[in-house]
Amino acid sequence: MRRPEAMLVMSDETFRTQFGRDELDRLARLAVLGDPLHVTDLDTDQARKRLAHVEVLLTSWGAPALTPERLAAAPGLRAVLHCAGSVRGLVTDAVWERGLLVTNAVDENALPVAEFTFAAIILAGKRVPFLSAYARDRRDDWSIATEHGELSNYGRTVGIVGFSRTGRRVVERLAALETREVLVADPYADPVVVAAAGARLVPLDELLAASDICSLHVPALPETSGMIGGRELALLPDGATLINTARGVVVDTEALERECVSGRLYAMLDVTEPEPLPASSVLYDLPNVMITPHVAGSLGSETRRMTGAALDELELYARGAAPRAAVTRADLRTAA
Repeated sequence: MRRPEAMLVMSDETFRTQFGRDELDRLARLAVLGDPLHVTDLDTDQARKRLAHVEVLLTSWGAPALTPERLAAAPGLRAVLHCAGSVRGLVTDAVWERGLLVTNAVDENALPVAEFTFAAIILAGKRVPFLSAYARDRRDDWSIATEHGELSNYGRTVGIVGFSRTGRRVVERLAALETREVLVADPYADPVVVAAAGARLVPLDELLAASDICSLHVPALPETSGMIGGRELALLPDGATLINTARGVVVDTEALERECVSGRLYAMLDVTEPEPLPASSVLYDLPNVMITPHVAGSLGSETRRMTGAALDELELYARGAAPRAAVTRADLRTAA
């Protein structure tokens, strides 16, 4: 196995989080490493000297876009192995025109999001976040539990919008619950594959009208911006919970505010539009809304799983083997 010359490009914080001693030792076994090993900026003299000899870039959060000018400084570059999820903000047309190999760790990043979502669905069934908010204000009156309807995870209909890597994993985890039915809406999904995972593929309107809990798992694309607007929210049954761990732009924030202010819907939002919401947003103070600061995806030690996937790709590349998670320009038309 040959050892290509490699350099890491990411923020300092990301580097410290994603590369511990074990990861650095493995990297040293797989690649030739120069000085500096890690850069945050590709336009410095030091970075440009390294780029002149680098064959592989390992990138992550905080890496600058690979513009034509930066790629011109790296004549020997052959692969960009991303130690995080989407490469949408990293790659440019020049990357595809050069024919560079690009991989990402979207599969690994989907795992904690699916875990978070599965937990959120269970908590939504019992109205836990909302009852907790009420309990803080009415500490001596636990009769509040009866004010939120049935508190149960038995016989619920759960809707999954987007049969993405995360959406599929959520569907598979829902087999642990005794749901009435799990529905999936996704124009690109195969109904046979959806059925094998444990759900039924239906049009979006049918899913919304039937869902006690609706969870969003679609990428931020022009066609998905605002796809859950006033009309779609109105289709959800009274008392339904909307969970968003995808992207804030998928939901019309003003329309959601109206529904939540009325008390008709509940919401659990890990992402918002804008992000964060302005301090004046009514959503912060509503007892039927839970907001978390974009924590569903890989954080802390979870990010090492993505580092491991990128190093797996580096080993495959060094051996001349096919990559496991290659990304193409066409992929970015329908995926994150």
